[in-house]
Amino acid sequence: MQSPALDDIARFLRRLQWVALALGVCWLVWLLAPILTPFVFALMLAWLGDPLVDRLQRAGRSRNVAVTLVFTAMALILLAGLLILVPLIERQISTLVASWPHYRDWFMLTALPWVEQRIGVEITDWLDFGHISQLVRDNWDQAGGIATTLLGYLSRSGFAVIGLVANVALLPVITFFFLRDWDLLVERVASLIPRDYLDIVSRLARESSDVLGAFLRGQFLVMLVLGVMYGLGLWAVGLDLGILIGLIAGLLTFVPYLGPASGIILGVIAALVQFGDWQHVAGVLVVFGIGQVIESYVLTPKLVGDRIGLHPVAVIFAVLAGGQLFGFLGMLLALPVAAVVNVLLRYAQERYRHSRLYVGAHPVPEEALADPLADPHLPPPADHRPE
Repeated sequence: MQSPALDDIARFLRRLQWVALALGVCWLVWLLAPILTPFVFALMLAWLGDPLVDRLQRAGRSRNVAVTLVFTAMALILLAGLLILVPLIERQISTLVASWPHYRDWFMLTALPWVEQRIGVEITDWLDFGHISQLVRDNWDQAGGIATTLLGYLSRSGFAVIGLVANVALLPVITFFFLRDWDLLVERVASLIPRDYLDIVSRLARESSDVLGAFLRGQFLVMLVLGVMYGLGLWAVGLDLGILIGLIAGLLTFVPYLGPASGIILGVIAALVQFGDWQHVAGVLVVFGIGQVIESYVLTPKLVGDRIGLHPVAVIFAVLAGGQLFGFLGMLLALPVAAVVNVLLRYAQERYRHSRLYVGAHPVPEEALADPLADPHLPPPADHRPE
């Protein structure tokens, strides 16, 4: 019979093995990051489409037929979105380039003098905004638009073009196979889990799936609805750049307060430059006010809920840290990984609050664990209800 000290050493070595395995996986992902992007995209799309495939299977269709229907629907939706958004965004950017002199003049002749009067500092003395604005305009004129800029950048490297084409071509193929074999992949991963940890790993996997579902499905729908709502609302107000500003605000909605704040700032500036009156500024504020009410009381409670639990600072840190460590792949994985880590941290907190290190020599009742301010060693308060 082994002594408790040997058991502790063996347990520590097992945990050290798991830590070494996790570090090895991170190192491997860092090495393979340039080629993993289409696989990660395909994995997310397959994960999103698998519930629909399972529902079609329960309705009596075969797996292959269900996968084909879901895959075709996803491809058509993506293609329709690209056909609508790409020309629309390019026209909006062309409008922005054409309107750039008006924004420059408003900034130099109206905004800066107002700020200088309030703070008492001559900003134009140490910042050459005329040179900056001319440099931006020259670059846009030389580029000829966002599509030309992107193609010109990619054409500098033949490998970059080949890699982009390969990723685009591989994405639907990998997505189809992931979607077809999703249940088989899940079963094979589950078969590799040590039997002693199967229950807790299954529980954490279900919680992580709920969190990721709330984020990927719910937050994407919220971003889409708000982007369309803000864009149409600002267009109805009369802003030439309303659709572009609305799309930017909707895209940034995944960080609480950042989306509406950026949209309000850009919308107010666009209204002042284009119209120069407070009526259109009020219209911009009304659009974002209505959007925030709908998001807070309808969209977020019904589509996302409160299962993610990520603080705005944690969201920003996750995106920046992912980009710093793994580039674009890290930014793509940042929020899903942060949501899963949040589930693991809640489980670690639960284990810690039931551990001997936290409890000490005296057991703590469950109601005391639920209230971190309660002292389990104090007697309950007396009941002073009047007779």
